[in-house]
Amino acid sequence: MQFQNVQQSALANNQFRKVLFTNKHSQVVLMSIPPGEDIGREVHELVDQVLVFVKGKGRADVGGETHDISPGDMFAVPAGMEHDFINTGTEDMKLFTVYSPPEHPDGVVHATKADALAHPEE
Repeated sequence: MQFQNVQQSALANNQFRKVLFTNKHSQVVLMSIPPGEDIGREVHELVDQVLVFVKGKGRADVGGETHDISPGDMFAVPAGMEHDFINTGTEDMKLFTVYSPPEHPDGVVHATKADALAHPEE
């Protein structure tokens, strides 16, 4: 069992993507998206994803619908649905996401989106 305050961890995180921990059937990942940047339009064919936003503001494009993002918002994205999350604010947008099953190798850290794109196998 792992215990920590995930909101505080997300607020302290300055990495684009940082795997916090991985279980057999799920994974928690912290993300920090700089102003004007996005997570990247993607589809996880076999993975459900839940994203919880703890700081900043943005726009969610999920399944052809657009929604504003504020701290405390949660989006549940089922497998197979196209999605992207864009930081429209002036400060880093902080969030944590739960993948089920895990999406990334345990312990992966990508400092920037460019780093993540350069290492898509991670």
